[in-house]
Amino acid sequence: MALSQSLQQKLLQKLSPQQIQLMKLLQVPTANLEQRIKEELEENPALEEGDDKFEETFTEESQDEFSSDSDDDNYEEPEESYDNIDISEYVQDGDDEVADYKLRDDNYPDADDNKVVPHRVETSFHDMLTAQLGLLKLDDRTARIAEQIVGSIDDDGYLRRETTSIMDDLAFRQNIEASEAEIEELIRKIQQFDPPGVAARDLQECLLLQLHRKTRGGKPVQKAIDVLTNYFDEFTKKHYDKIQKGLGIDDEGLKEVIQQIIKLNPKPGGNVGEVNKAESYVVPDFFILNNNGKLELTLNSKNAPDLRISEGYRDMLKDYERGSKKDKRQKEAVLFIKQKIDAAKWFIDAIKQRQQTLMMTMQTIMDYQYEFFLTGDETTLRPMILKDIAERTGLDISTISRVANSKFVQTEFGTYRLKFFFSESLSTESGEEVSTREVKKILSDMVFGEAKKKPLSDEKLTEMLQEKGYNIARRTVAKYREQLNIPVARLRKEL
Repeated sequence: MALSQSLQQKLLQKLSPQQIQLMKLLQVPTANLEQRIKEELEENPALEEGDDKFEETFTEESQDEFSSDSDDDNYEEPEESYDNIDISEYVQDGDDEVADYKLRDDNYPDADDNKVVPHRVETSFHDMLTAQLGLLKLDDRTARIAEQIVGSIDDDGYLRRETTSIMDDLAFRQNIEASEAEIEELIRKIQQFDPPGVAARDLQECLLLQLHRKTRGGKPVQKAIDVLTNYFDEFTKKHYDKIQKGLGIDDEGLKEVIQQIIKLNPKPGGNVGEVNKAESYVVPDFFILNNNGKLELTLNSKNAPDLRISEGYRDMLKDYERGSKKDKRQKEAVLFIKQKIDAAKWFIDAIKQRQQTLMMTMQTIMDYQYEFFLTGDETTLRPMILKDIAERTGLDISTISRVANSKFVQTEFGTYRLKFFFSESLSTESGEEVSTREVKKILSDMVFGEAKKKPLSDEKLTEMLQEKGYNIARRTVAKYREQLNIPVARLRKEL
């Protein structure tokens, strides 16, 4: 087979480094943006925080220049380029003026810079258990076994690991041979720790441990122990008639039992210390304010950092321009400086484009769902998909998706993920398209207002929605109910 050469023309789509950087920055939440900027500052000495002097140097011409530069950071300048170094774009008139930051005394902070630094003082859940472990009089070997057990308890307070697995962990990791009976005895001691219910293997054991602590609970507590011991499955499925028949109690007695059980904590470790505390906080990316009937949109100030090109790096370029003798080493240093300044420009431009993209997307969403942001009424939400916003902004659907999935907006009615405002449409009898979010809100209100002794079935809910003019099937109602985390009618029944 003979080899041959040929010329072929191909059309390929390839993202530039700037586009990739922007896509990554779009996904960064406001809470993490500061850390991302800190990393860039550490990696690139040509990038600084301070007064916004970047506007002076990063003109439209330099934008064009940097967007047409090489796509590879490792690009090597040809030898002849050493003799043709143009630094005019990096050094401009007025740069010799003394900047404000040089006139400040860094030994004294600014008067308005009194930042409060938070300190964590909480004791974690596992630290609390370990402290209680120290109150037990245990020898060194037994203490190590107990520590292994405590270390196997999860953040909710449950001991999910089997006893035999704990035995294996002790044997292989600590070279301790412990019997199953010895481990079980220590587990029973740890189950007496606070909070009540800790170190249980399952929900049933967790609730029983808490009930056994209520020594003064009297007959209702003992009945509750009987229910959870002998009729746990029936209780979780709300088959109250079987429980009443088995224990011979009336409705009033069953209500007392239920009252005892619902006071118990199914996750004894879940609310202790700092476990998962960071996940409970949301930093909004946008704020919408209703100013006398006119909505005002602002971007969280953390999304607009004060970044600039390093004065020191630009001074180095000026020194090079003034010098008469320019050897190869100096020229290589200048090329390195230019590369770092270009990288800093890329990052600053990406941050600015991120701000513009976020504001453009949120402004379009606000205009589309204007009635909701005025009233907070979910039934006013219009059907809206990613394509609707992409067409109005001129941005790609994938870009809108990145913003919608990772950003939050704070309103006077609460803080919402942008994804919340996107929903499919559903037709009414009149042919009007309404948001599925509206249907879910009406469905939720129906369940909330139902008679708890006789909750509404999916069939009844479907009929009620159809009477309101919504063309909807029973299976769709069931799907929406599940998405709203509403259990079936039988499990919503109360005495």
